[in-house]
Amino acid sequence: MDDDCQDKTVPKRRLLFDTGADGRALLANMGHLGIDPATIEVVVLSHPHGDHTGGLKALLATGVQPTVYVPRSFPRRFKRSVRSLTRLVEVHGPAEIRPGVRTTGEVGRGIVEQALAVDTAEGMVVVTGCAHPGVVQMVQRAREGVGGEVALVMGGFHLGGAGGDQVERIIAELRRLGVQRVAPCHCTGDRAMHIFSDAFGADYLSAGVGKVIHIGRA
Repeated sequence: MDDDCQDKTVPKRRLLFDTGADGRALLANMGHLGIDPATIEVVVLSHPHGDHTGGLKALLATGVQPTVYVPRSFPRRFKRSVRSLTRLVEVHGPAEIRPGVRTTGEVGRGIVEQALAVDTAEGMVVVTGCAHPGVVQMVQRAREGVGGEVALVMGGFHLGGAGGDQVERIIAELRRLGVQRVAPCHCTGDRAMHIFSDAFGADYLSAGVGKVIHIGRA
């Protein structure tokens, strides 16, 4: 996520949501995209699974010191390790990370997660890691106290083993919550992505490594 700068000589301010499993892959992909690790000011980790946090060590080894936001329920050892290298913020309830960018706070009871809610001129964008607590629940939490349209929900929806009827019910719930577009990836599952694609049509966006999605800014 980039912030626009009026002075193009000033490096963009960047927020990284999750790091993937492999630090070498993370840094290589950043290099291909022309992203300097030094421009990353904030890292937000959705949940403690290694495929979402494994790249953090390599990122911090470059010498950057972003503020790292994690759910309070993260393992103590992980939090101690991060604190030894940079500033760590433990998240429990909803909180503003920077103007127009909020965390949902901890959602769920088993695998606890946080998602991002980003305000844009087209409405809210909700970014999920795996949505283990349920993508509907993540969107509901993002909308609490804010309301309005949800321009886009993107990320993992954790529906790899879901049946068609279940996916259809989830789509209906997302529609009820005002979700206009979706960009599912990661753990969503091919079958579920096909159903989402059929349901949303032109409002279904493909997502993946290196994909750039432009959303109007507030």
